[in-house]
Amino acid sequence: MLRTSLFAQVGVALLAGVLVGRLWPDVGTAAQPLGDGFVRLIKAMIAPLVFCVVVAGITKAGDLKSFGRMGLKALIWFEIATTVALVVGLLAGNLAGPGKGMNIDPSSLDASAVDEKTGGGELPSTSEFILHSLPDSAVGAFAENSLLQVLVLACLVGAALLHLGHTKVPAILPAIEQAQEVVFAVVGFIMKLAPLAVFGATAHLVGEYGLGALSTYGKLIAVCYAVALVFLVLLGLALKALTGLSLWKFIRYTREEMLLALGTASSEAVMPRMMQKLRQAGCRDDAVGLVLPTGYSFNLDGASIYLSIGTLFIAQAVGVDLTLGQQVTVVLVLMLTSKGMAGVPGSAFLALSATASALGVIPAGAVALLLGVDRIMDAMRVATNLLGNCVAVFVVSRWEGALDLPRARKVLAGEIAFVPEQAERVEQGERGEQGAQSALVKPQARPVPEASEENEPDVAYRGAP
Repeated sequence: MLRTSLFAQVGVALLAGVLVGRLWPDVGTAAQPLGDGFVRLIKAMIAPLVFCVVVAGITKAGDLKSFGRMGLKALIWFEIATTVALVVGLLAGNLAGPGKGMNIDPSSLDASAVDEKTGGGELPSTSEFILHSLPDSAVGAFAENSLLQVLVLACLVGAALLHLGHTKVPAILPAIEQAQEVVFAVVGFIMKLAPLAVFGATAHLVGEYGLGALSTYGKLIAVCYAVALVFLVLLGLALKALTGLSLWKFIRYTREEMLLALGTASSEAVMPRMMQKLRQAGCRDDAVGLVLPTGYSFNLDGASIYLSIGTLFIAQAVGVDLTLGQQVTVVLVLMLTSKGMAGVPGSAFLALSATASALGVIPAGAVALLLGVDRIMDAMRVATNLLGNCVAVFVVSRWEGALDLPRARKVLAGEIAFVPEQAERVEQGERGEQGAQSALVKPQARPVPEASEENEPDVAYRGAP
């Protein structure tokens, strides 16, 4: 099992990292580059992968209006999900009171530590966020790994390919599909390093921070993780009601990716594999390529839970009782600030500082109270964010008729095995379609007449019912 199962390898690496970090803290701290290096390698593949999947998905679907509707439905779902996460977090914070009784003097806190954590940066305004989503350089969007900019470029290229038609640019789509296969192959190579990455990241976490924070912030940690669990239950109920699929079965199906994300504290580390697994589970290419990457910026459910509880925690710790109106303000402010968090260093502290400033009753320096526990919250944020985005893919795909439900049930039930290197071929074989290969190699048994290009999206499109 250790030789063949990535789940077993990552699990052993996780335990070994905890052991090394606990017994030899200096060695554990020095192992951080193992985790950071793995995440950097994976991030290098995300932008080209998203571009290829979205362009191929739009071109094969042949309907740009459907793609636009899908994007609008995704944004609606994201807003509903994050609002529910914020409200549930505030309710739990009021009931549990994780910061009550601490009676901390704000003047005794080192506010400069927050500036050091955030690098003196600030969250972008709404207009800046929208403007930054538009690329000013095609190369720069990929170089900076800006997923929203890459998505905009991909939509433009996909629309251009639909406008020009297959006869004018017959080689573009096959080239993009071949590039996509290369990217998936590279991701497969990098994934073999996952156990080392988990070992390094876990050893560093335990060696650097120890287990002392568990006793100091035990109540806050327990409340955050309990609320995340409640939210995931609600998410599972919503998934069952809207699609008939089981969230638990999906977690079991993606257990390797979930454990890797928890071990490295990065949901981006598993995005390529999640895209591949969602596609094999019956979600159309365009739905996966649009909804999942967009969710990384707009659907931060775990971060929303942490921010709402964290705001109440620091208010209670310094003896400030927030009124109902102020708590409504917290929800409204966090609904806006959480959308610009992705990719910003120390974004959680920037969002909390912005919320404290908006309320005007919480000292900004009180945010430093969460410095000691922030890293321990990563596992909760990563797991909740990742599952929230995957559920969004299934729900939006179902709304848009882009979900193959019979196949999804078989995959989640384990009747169809996932083979990373051959996932595309497995998917095509199960559906009895030519899939992406039809755009590369035409079947010899059936000559393709000149007029067949108008039917090409139906033939080549992997997600067609």
